[in-house]
Amino acid sequence: MAETEARPIADLDAQVRAADPDRWLSSRFVADAQARADLIALYAFEAELMAIPTRVTQPLLAEMRYRWWADQMDGVFAGEPRKGHPVLEALTDVVRRHRLERGPFDALIEAHIGRVHGEPHDLEAFYVEPMQLAVRVLTGPGHDDKVLGAGRVWGLAQVGRLDDARSALGDANAALKNLPSDAFPAVAHAMLIKTSEAEPLKKLRLTWAMLRGRL
Repeated sequence: MAETEARPIADLDAQVRAADPDRWLSSRFVADAQARADLIALYAFEAELMAIPTRVTQPLLAEMRYRWWADQMDGVFAGEPRKGHPVLEALTDVVRRHRLERGPFDALIEAHIGRVHGEPHDLEAFYVEPMQLAVRVLTGPGHDDKVLGAGRVWGLAQVGRLDDARSALGDANAALKNLPSDAFPAVAHAMLIKTSEAEPLKKLRLTWAMLRGRL
Protein backbone atom coordinates (compact mmCIF):
# COMPACT_ATOMS: atom_id res chain seq x y z
CA MET A 1 0.00 0.00 0.00
CA ALA A 2 1.35 3.42 -0.91
CA GLU A 3 2.26 5.82 1.87
CA THR A 4 -0.38 8.31 0.68
CA GLU A 5 -3.03 5.61 1.11
CA ALA A 6 -1.71 4.29 4.40
CA ARG A 7 -1.61 7.64 6.18
CA PRO A 8 -5.39 8.35 6.15
CA ILE A 9 -6.13 4.79 7.28
CA ALA A 10 -3.69 5.18 10.18
CA ASP A 11 -5.27 8.52 11.09
CA LEU A 12 -8.76 7.00 11.20
CA ASP A 13 -7.46 4.09 13.24
CA ALA A 14 -5.97 6.49 15.80
CA GLN A 15 -9.21 8.46 15.88
CA VAL A 16 -11.25 5.36 16.66
CA ARG A 17 -8.76 4.13 19.23
CA ALA A 18 -9.13 7.39 21.14
CA ALA A 19 -12.89 7.78 20.78
CA ASP A 20 -14.14 4.18 20.87
CA PRO A 21 -11.49 1.96 22.52
CA ASP A 22 -13.68 -1.10 23.04
CA ARG A 23 -14.69 -1.44 19.41
CA TRP A 24 -11.15 -0.57 18.37
CA LEU A 25 -9.89 -3.50 20.46
CA SER A 26 -12.45 -5.80 18.86
CA SER A 27 -11.37 -4.70 15.40
CA ARG A 28 -7.84 -5.99 16.10
CA PHE A 29 -9.21 -9.50 15.68
CA VAL A 30 -10.06 -8.89 12.01
CA ALA A 31 -7.22 -10.63 10.18
CA ASP A 32 -7.77 -9.09 6.76
CA ALA A 33 -6.27 -5.59 6.58
CA GLN A 34 -8.86 -4.24 4.13
CA ALA A 35 -11.78 -5.61 6.14
CA ARG A 36 -10.31 -4.08 9.29
CA ALA A 37 -9.91 -0.71 7.56
CA ASP A 38 -13.52 -0.89 6.37
CA LEU A 39 -14.70 -1.52 9.91
CA ILE A 40 -12.60 1.38 11.17
CA ALA A 41 -14.17 3.67 8.54
CA LEU A 42 -17.63 2.88 9.95
CA TYR A 43 -16.46 3.48 13.50
CA ALA A 44 -14.71 6.72 12.54
CA PHE A 45 -17.98 8.03 11.11
CA GLU A 46 -19.68 7.25 14.41
CA ALA A 47 -16.82 8.86 16.32
CA GLU A 48 -17.37 12.08 14.40
CA LEU A 49 -21.02 12.10 15.41
CA MET A 50 -20.30 11.26 19.04
CA ALA A 51 -17.81 14.13 19.29
CA ILE A 52 -20.24 16.87 18.30
CA PRO A 53 -21.85 17.41 21.74
CA THR A 54 -18.36 17.77 23.24
CA ARG A 55 -17.54 20.59 20.84
CA VAL A 56 -20.69 22.70 21.08
CA THR A 57 -22.86 23.35 24.11
CA GLN A 58 -26.11 24.54 22.55
CA PRO A 59 -28.51 21.91 21.16
CA LEU A 60 -29.37 23.98 18.10
CA LEU A 61 -25.70 24.38 17.18
CA ALA A 62 -25.20 20.64 17.61
CA GLU A 63 -28.22 19.96 15.44
CA MET A 64 -26.79 22.18 12.71
CA ARG A 65 -23.64 20.08 12.68
CA TYR A 66 -25.63 16.89 12.54
CA ARG A 67 -27.67 18.30 9.64
CA TRP A 68 -24.38 18.94 7.85
CA TRP A 69 -23.53 15.25 8.20
CA ALA A 70 -27.01 14.32 7.02
CA ASP A 71 -26.46 16.41 3.90
CA GLN A 72 -23.11 14.72 3.32
CA MET A 73 -24.85 11.35 3.05
CA ASP A 74 -26.15 12.46 -0.35
CA GLY A 75 -22.59 12.56 -1.64
CA VAL A 76 -21.58 9.38 0.14
CA PHE A 77 -24.35 7.35 -1.44
CA ALA A 78 -23.91 9.00 -4.82
CA GLY A 79 -20.24 8.06 -4.80
CA GLU A 80 -19.20 11.72 -4.65
CA PRO A 81 -17.96 12.47 -1.13
CA ARG A 82 -16.70 15.83 0.05
CA LYS A 83 -13.12 16.01 -1.25
CA GLY A 84 -10.38 16.08 1.32
CA HIS A 85 -12.54 14.69 4.15
CA PRO A 86 -10.92 11.34 5.06
CA VAL A 87 -13.92 9.95 6.95
CA LEU A 88 -16.40 10.72 4.18
CA GLU A 89 -14.04 9.46 1.48
CA ALA A 90 -13.38 6.20 3.33
CA LEU A 91 -17.06 5.75 4.16
CA THR A 92 -18.05 6.27 0.52
CA ASP A 93 -15.68 3.51 -0.55
CA VAL A 94 -17.06 1.14 2.10
CA VAL A 95 -20.67 1.90 1.16
CA ARG A 96 -19.96 1.29 -2.52
CA ARG A 97 -18.03 -1.95 -2.18
CA HIS A 98 -20.34 -3.52 0.40
CA ARG A 99 -23.55 -2.09 -1.07
CA LEU A 100 -24.69 -0.75 2.29
CA GLU A 101 -28.13 0.79 2.62
CA ARG A 102 -28.55 4.40 3.66
CA GLY A 103 -31.32 3.92 6.23
CA PRO A 104 -29.16 3.04 9.26
CA PHE A 105 -26.88 6.03 8.64
CA ASP A 106 -29.79 8.47 8.49
CA ALA A 107 -31.38 6.86 11.54
CA LEU A 108 -28.17 7.22 13.53
CA ILE A 109 -27.87 10.92 12.72
CA GLU A 110 -31.51 11.52 13.66
CA ALA A 111 -31.00 9.64 16.92
CA HIS A 112 -28.08 11.92 17.78
CA ILE A 113 -30.25 14.97 17.06
CA GLY A 114 -32.87 13.57 19.38
CA ARG A 115 -30.31 13.04 22.13
CA VAL A 116 -29.04 16.62 22.08
CA HIS A 117 -32.65 17.72 22.53
CA GLY A 118 -33.08 15.45 25.56
CA GLU A 119 -34.81 12.46 23.98
CA PRO A 120 -34.06 8.94 25.30
CA HIS A 121 -31.43 6.80 23.62
CA ASP A 122 -32.73 5.01 20.54
CA LEU A 123 -30.98 1.69 21.20
CA GLU A 124 -31.75 0.31 17.76
CA ALA A 125 -30.33 3.31 15.90
CA PHE A 126 -27.34 3.86 18.19
CA TYR A 127 -26.19 0.30 18.78
CA VAL A 128 -28.09 -2.47 16.99
CA GLU A 129 -28.11 -1.16 13.42
CA PRO A 130 -24.45 -0.04 13.49
CA MET A 131 -23.47 -3.53 14.67
CA GLN A 132 -25.51 -5.06 11.86
CA LEU A 133 -23.73 -2.80 9.37
CA ALA A 134 -20.37 -3.89 10.76
CA VAL A 135 -21.30 -7.55 10.33
CA ARG A 136 -22.36 -6.90 6.74
CA VAL A 137 -18.97 -5.34 6.07
CA LEU A 138 -17.17 -8.42 7.39
CA THR A 139 -19.36 -11.22 6.01
CA GLY A 140 -22.09 -9.79 3.79
CA PRO A 141 -25.87 -9.60 4.29
CA GLY A 142 -28.17 -12.18 5.84
CA HIS A 143 -27.06 -12.06 9.49
CA ASP A 144 -29.00 -9.14 10.97
CA ASP A 145 -31.21 -11.33 13.15
CA LYS A 146 -28.20 -13.17 14.59
CA VAL A 147 -26.67 -10.01 16.06
CA LEU A 148 -29.86 -8.31 17.20
CA GLY A 149 -29.44 -9.53 20.77
CA ALA A 150 -25.74 -8.66 20.91
CA GLY A 151 -26.50 -5.14 19.72
CA ARG A 152 -29.06 -4.73 22.46
CA VAL A 153 -26.64 -6.03 25.09
CA TRP A 154 -24.09 -3.48 23.92
CA GLY A 155 -26.65 -0.70 23.97
CA LEU A 156 -27.98 -1.54 27.42
CA ALA A 157 -24.45 -1.55 28.81
CA GLN A 158 -23.64 1.78 27.19
CA VAL A 159 -26.64 3.50 28.79
CA GLY A 160 -25.83 2.08 32.21
CA ARG A 161 -28.44 -0.68 32.36
CA LEU A 162 -25.86 -3.28 33.34
CA ASP A 163 -28.24 -5.75 35.00
CA ASP A 164 -30.47 -5.73 31.93
CA ALA A 165 -27.41 -6.24 29.72
CA ARG A 166 -26.28 -9.26 31.73
CA SER A 167 -29.79 -10.71 31.67
CA ALA A 168 -29.87 -10.43 27.89
CA LEU A 169 -26.57 -12.27 27.35
CA GLY A 170 -28.15 -15.73 27.20
CA ASP A 171 -30.50 -14.95 24.34
CA ALA A 172 -27.77 -13.00 22.55
CA ASN A 173 -25.36 -15.93 22.69
CA ALA A 174 -28.02 -18.37 21.51
CA ALA A 175 -28.49 -16.28 18.36
CA LEU A 176 -24.74 -15.90 17.83
CA LYS A 177 -24.23 -19.65 17.48
CA ASN A 178 -24.95 -19.42 13.76
CA LEU A 179 -22.93 -16.27 13.12
CA PRO A 180 -19.87 -16.83 10.88
CA SER A 181 -16.67 -16.62 12.89
CA ASP A 182 -15.30 -13.92 10.56
CA ALA A 183 -18.11 -11.64 11.74
CA PHE A 184 -17.50 -12.07 15.45
CA PRO A 185 -15.06 -9.13 15.80
CA ALA A 186 -18.02 -6.88 14.95
CA VAL A 187 -19.93 -8.07 18.02
CA ALA A 188 -17.27 -9.19 20.53
CA HIS A 189 -17.10 -5.80 22.23
CA ALA A 190 -20.65 -6.33 23.51
CA MET A 191 -19.23 -8.55 26.24
CA LEU A 192 -17.23 -5.62 27.70
CA ILE A 193 -20.06 -4.61 29.99
CA LYS A 194 -17.70 -3.08 32.55
CA THR A 195 -16.31 -0.23 30.46
CA SER A 196 -14.01 0.89 33.29
CA GLU A 197 -11.80 -2.22 33.14
CA ALA A 198 -8.16 -1.81 32.14
CA GLU A 199 -7.22 -2.46 28.53
CA PRO A 200 -5.10 -5.61 29.23
CA LEU A 201 -8.06 -7.26 30.95
CA LYS A 202 -10.35 -6.26 28.11
CA LYS A 203 -7.94 -7.84 25.64
CA LEU A 204 -8.03 -11.09 27.61
CA ARG A 205 -11.83 -11.06 27.73
CA LEU A 206 -12.06 -10.40 24.00
CA THR A 207 -9.59 -13.16 23.21
CA TRP A 208 -11.63 -15.61 25.28
CA ALA A 209 -14.83 -14.46 23.60
CA MET A 210 -13.28 -14.88 20.15
CA LEU A 211 -12.10 -18.41 20.98
CA ARG A 212 -15.54 -19.45 22.22
CA GLY A 213 -17.67 -17.44 19.83
CA ARG A 214 -19.67 -16.24 22.83
CA LEU A 215 -20.08 -12.98 24.72
